[in-house]
Amino acid sequence: MMTAPIEAWGFIPAFLHADDPRPAREQFNERYMGGWQHFGGPLEFDADALTLSYPGDPVMRPMSCMIFRDEVLLLFPSSWVVIVQQDGSWEACRMD
Repeated sequence: MMTAPIEAWGFIPAFLHADDPRPAREQFNERYMGGWQHFGGPLEFDADALTLSYPGDPVMRPMSCMIFRDEVLLLFPSSWVVIVQQDGSWEACRMD
């Protein structure tokens, strides 16, 4: 995985507060201007390869990774953020 500087995350880390017990998704939903809008449908995340793909587009690899409590946050090109839970479930949102 490429490791981008923390600046690649932009304001995203500022939406997470350690003293707030809620998961990242809920904090993003409240504090990010567009809220957390999970993009389901044909978007696919491969947890083993750590890739994000959309039919017809090139496969994306994460630029950076951040741990928030027991969640893994992955930053992909085009402002895609994926939150991966310990059970392997995930959600993706474009946070630009």
